[in-house]
Amino acid sequence: MPDPAIPLEVETERLLLRQWRDSDGEAFAAMNGDPKVMRYFKAQRSRAESDGLLERLRKQWREDGFSYYAVEAKGGGLIGFCGLSRADFPAHLLPCVEIGWRLVRGAWGKGYATEAARASLAHGFGQMALPEVLAFTVAGNARSRAVMERLGMRCNPSEDFDDPDEPVNSPIRPLVIYRLSREEWGR
Repeated sequence: MPDPAIPLEVETERLLLRQWRDSDGEAFAAMNGDPKVMRYFKAQRSRAESDGLLERLRKQWREDGFSYYAVEAKGGGLIGFCGLSRADFPAHLLPCVEIGWRLVRGAWGKGYATEAARASLAHGFGQMALPEVLAFTVAGNARSRAVMERLGMRCNPSEDFDDPDEPVNSPIRPLVIYRLSREEWGR
C-alpha cells in the first residue's frame, strides 16, 4: 500500500510526474526500443519486455509505495520516467534507494531530467526522510553524469565497478556511482 506521504502526482513548472496508465504502453515501448535511448543499456527492449518493465514499476508502487513516475511534458504526452526505486545492483551498496530517469530523444537537452529528478529528490529527502540517494550509470554516459552533477551528487572513483555480466571489453561494463545525502541536499 503506498505511503500517503508520497504523492501520486508531482507537478513542476513544465512537467507532470504521475502514476502509470494503461495508455502509456505504446510510448513507453517506443522509448525502450529506441537504439539511441538504450545506447548505455544491455539491449533495446521488445514490446513484451517493455510491458513487463511497466508492470514491475506498477508493482513497486503497490509494494514499496514509491517507484519511477511516468513523466509527461505539460500540454504533451509521455516523455519518459524519473523517480526513486529500491536498488538491486551490487551487494556492497545495498540496501539503498537510487534515483533514475530515461527520456525520449525529443526531450533531451531541455533540462527535463534535472527538473524531474529535483522533484523526486525533494520527496525522497522530504516526505520519505531518506538519509541518502544513489545513482549509477555507465562511465561513458556523459549526459546522465551531467544531470547527476547538476543535482549536486558526487562521485567517488573508489566505488566505481565493472558490471560482472558484461564482457571485459564492453563499453557498458564500467559503471560509476554517485551519491547525495539529505544533508548535502539541504545546503
